[in-house]
Amino acid sequence: MSKVIANIRLFFQGAVLSYIALFAWLRPSTYIATKVVGPLAQILFFTLMGKFGTSGESADFYIIGNAIQITALSGIYGVTFSLAGDRWNGTLPYLFGTPANRMTMFLGRAVIHIIDGMFGVLIGFTWGVTLLGLDLSNTDPWALILVIAVTTFSTSGLGLMLGSLSLITRNVMFINNTAYFLLLVLSGSNIAIDRLPSALQAISNVLPLTRGIASARAIIDGATFRDVRPAMLEEIGIGIIYIMFGYVLFRWIEVLAKRRGTLEAM
Repeated sequence: MSKVIANIRLFFQGAVLSYIALFAWLRPSTYIATKVVGPLAQILFFTLMGKFGTSGESADFYIIGNAIQITALSGIYGVTFSLAGDRWNGTLPYLFGTPANRMTMFLGRAVIHIIDGMFGVLIGFTWGVTLLGLDLSNTDPWALILVIAVTTFSTSGLGLMLGSLSLITRNVMFINNTAYFLLLVLSGSNIAIDRLPSALQAISNVLPLTRGIASARAIIDGATFRDVRPAMLEEIGIGIIYIMFGYVLFRWIEVLAKRRGTLEAM
């Protein structure tokens, strides 16, 4: 029993401290620029470009897609940096040397970012409603919040896998930017999935966000959570798969680092 309590304490303490370690986001000016103004610019850019372009999609298509896609800021960048920060700050040897439960530490790195990611999506929807006239009158708010929570979880799962990769490469930003922009193109946020080539549709089906964005659009159109539940179960499964891949990679890096005597995993 005491071991369980210790793991729970480690889980939450690690979650909070790893988030605080991202000190730049805790500066009000940086946080506002990154998590408030940046999403507004993204939503405005794609909505206006799509609305006045030749895509044939409504403005709501882009507003909803990009509002949900904003969770990738926390899920990709935030979660990845929470793992990569140990390497940059020289604390990775302590992480690998501690006898603490590895899965507890690994999963704890994503918890606060999931909450923060949900908050970021709500900011995106606020911009959509107040500035672009997004109509939520037919929306079940609790169903939409559940969709946001599940989508943020699955995206953070991808972030944990990318975070493990960050321990063996110096090109962390290249990996993060590539993942973020792939999600912009392939998740259905700005291009309808059925308009993509079949090969890209196959990739889209194994990415987080794809089902979350489609489900959010359905909920806002008046669907219930029961209607999108199968898609949400698949989204949870995708998130768990990414977490498992990331954890296996994390443990492999730890074993390799100890075997080579380089606890910086390089």
